Amino acid sequence: MHYSAGTVIKRNGKYLLVDRALPPFGFAGLAGHVDEGETPEEAIRREVKEEGNLTVISCKKIVEEEIQGNRCSKDIPVHYWYLFSCEVSPGEAIYHQREAKTIGWYTPEDIKKLRLEPVWEYWFKKLNII
Repeated sequence: MHYSAGTVIKRNGKYLLVDRALPPFGFAGLAGHVDEGETPEEAIRREVKEEGNLTVISCKKIVEEEIQGNRCSKDIPVHYWYLFSCEVSPGEAIYHQREAKTIGWYTPEDIKKLRLEPVWEYWFKKLNII
């Protein structure tokens, strides 16, 4: 099993998403694996900086859950997720070109039209965002 941390970042009624360049493909919140010796909170702060060039000001865990069938690029079929709601520094989000094709802010109506990474479709429905 792998451990993952992800974040729902909302600003002005829109959510920050990347279009993933690596499997699993689709639009997703900023997220990644929790490295050995790292807490989920440290992982999400690192991922937000790496994937969006933003700094986490505050974060609150909103759910943690084991997700079966959530395959990553290493073909591991189950992940234990820590999902956070984070406030980030002002400024423009800049995506990491190796990991994402684009980054942007999307309304819930926009998100409904996107091809989401499956686990993020699950999270957005579970949180009643879409």
